[in-house]
Amino acid sequence: MNTFQIAVLAGDGIGPEVVAQARKVLDAVGDRFGHQFVYVPALVGAVAIDATGDPLPQATLDVCLAADAILFGAIGDPKYDNDPKASVRPEQGLLRLRKALGLYANLRPVTIFPSLRHLAPLREDRLEGVDMLIVRELTGGIYFGEKGRPTPDSAYDICSYSREEIERIAHIAFAQAGLRRGKLTLVDKANVLETSRLWRETIKDMQKDYPDVSVDFLFVDNAAMQLILSPAQFDVILTENMFGDILSDESSVLAGSLGLLPSSSIGAHTALFEPIHGSYPQAAGKDIANPLATILSAAMLLDHLKLWNEAALVREAVAQILAKGLGTPDLQPAVLCSCSEMGDIVAHLLSDADSPGIRGIQISQRLSTII
Repeated sequence: MNTFQIAVLAGDGIGPEVVAQARKVLDAVGDRFGHQFVYVPALVGAVAIDATGDPLPQATLDVCLAADAILFGAIGDPKYDNDPKASVRPEQGLLRLRKALGLYANLRPVTIFPSLRHLAPLREDRLEGVDMLIVRELTGGIYFGEKGRPTPDSAYDICSYSREEIERIAHIAFAQAGLRRGKLTLVDKANVLETSRLWRETIKDMQKDYPDVSVDFLFVDNAAMQLILSPAQFDVILTENMFGDILSDESSVLAGSLGLLPSSSIGAHTALFEPIHGSYPQAAGKDIANPLATILSAAMLLDHLKLWNEAALVREAVAQILAKGLGTPDLQPAVLCSCSEMGDIVAHLLSDADSPGIRGIQISQRLSTII
């Protein structure tokens, strides 16, 4: 039996609810394939501030450093967000965690489920064939550069990158492109920024080591437009921290719901897996949140553990459920399910190799009468 230690940082708002559903799915995978997932919970975000005064206690960092992977929920709480005098905020815990663990590469896949195309703000024909991966540098650039307020009326933020920082994430992007459709797009602002020129020079130098991957270059303003005009042209997008933050959020609208998009952050010590959505405090405790982004993040976690077949089955189960019209309220489904029911259904599909499919599920009396 393979045993894996998973740090569980459920966080705030709907975080604990969606993480609980991902754990159900991982447990079903473990039961079916003979793996054991040992969960070690730890505090982060607002709940950590409330308990310890620190959004990232040292005990949490120790748990993460000892884990094979980290399953992360969400952070954020209005009582801190709306307090301009707050000296400590939940989001500081995530930034510190990324830096402490060296989580330098953020991978965000964007996949369109055919049954949900109507939820996106674009015409459905523009979504045909959309399947991209955004690879964002996560620990450098303007977010982590020197910053200051030399006078009350002036401020500065310095964007700095080294060739080494660029190369380490570019290797990941090239490798991912080689596993996909073999196309890498570097997004930069090389007509203006010196750091972007270094990015472009570095990628051109590395291209010879990946002869099966074609490379093109787009300025960030054009890339933002192309994501809406013709998103299917993209395979792997590689970009720096701030550009990646903006473009990956823009791309999320293509799927029709923030509740569908997973992500992974890969680093020097371990890897972290989380949904891209926030803590959504208005829905906390109501059992209405969409857990599929977290479940799909768990599939990425399985990939990280080299359990590729298991990860593929999780994705197939999610696709099957959506194709049958089941979903949480944000998906405007034909068959409305709660957050916990969605977790139960995915877990059920995975628990039995001979499962007859969605129509055979007997999760609750309500579902069994309408499926």
